[in-house]
Amino acid sequence: MLKQRVITAVILLVLFLLALFALSDFGWVAVVTLVVVQGASEWSRLSGYSSNRGKIFWVLTLAMMLGISWFDATHSVGQQAMLHFPVYVVSAFLWLFVVPTFLISGWKMQKQPVMMAMVGWAVLIPTGLAMMDLRAINPWILLLVMGLVAAADISAYFAGKKFGRNKLAPSISPGKTWEGVAGAMVGVSIFIIVVWSLNPNLRQHDVLPYLLLASWWWVGLAVIGDLFESAIKRQAGVKDSGALLPGHGGLLDRIDALTSTLPLAALVILLQRLS
Repeated sequence: MLKQRVITAVILLVLFLLALFALSDFGWVAVVTLVVVQGASEWSRLSGYSSNRGKIFWVLTLAMMLGISWFDATHSVGQQAMLHFPVYVVSAFLWLFVVPTFLISGWKMQKQPVMMAMVGWAVLIPTGLAMMDLRAINPWILLLVMGLVAAADISAYFAGKKFGRNKLAPSISPGKTWEGVAGAMVGVSIFIIVVWSLNPNLRQHDVLPYLLLASWWWVGLAVIGDLFESAIKRQAGVKDSGALLPGHGGLLDRIDALTSTLPLAALVILLQRLS
């Protein structure tokens, strides 16, 4: 399974880098839209929707993404910010307040199809929008945030396998441990130090402590996103959100931590630009 996971991950990385740096803006928007629509298809499965209701959900998701893309293409940067800011605020409210409450209370969301649809859009739409916004600002920023999450994920996996003893949330995801979280903290710290040491602009400023603090906070967000998808899958009675990616499961299984981190990264940058 590890070999299969590595092969799939390498292929995904190559395809992602090619898309990130080689595609036109239109091509990138098309790729992101496909990612969000695939996520919507898997979310409809986790929601227990019938075939017809699932089709309605992902068609509406596609319509939202196309609407956002059209708005961005026909409006100024300032007008775009007026649309994007509320979307990111909704995402921040979801991940900082709603999801922690959901995880603590064990709320059965599957029994409320309208709520599942609203939460699905709050998970998927801001993620797609953040992928477009961060790439438009600077592709390296998007790569940095995604690399940070990947470093946390890989470090947590191996630290948990080697040292995992104390369960993080046994009723939600028995395989996750506090040792894995500690490994993620170490992994992102090393990642940030390497990035800082290789970037002369960062080395000119005393920003390393702040970057490390931000990366540790990002690990917490990633863990919340991971646990949330695990809780939804447990309520749905499935192991994976799909079978699209050999060794990984579905697309949502691969991007769960990104759904809770990318929108907040975009929100932080947007706030900096508006200030």
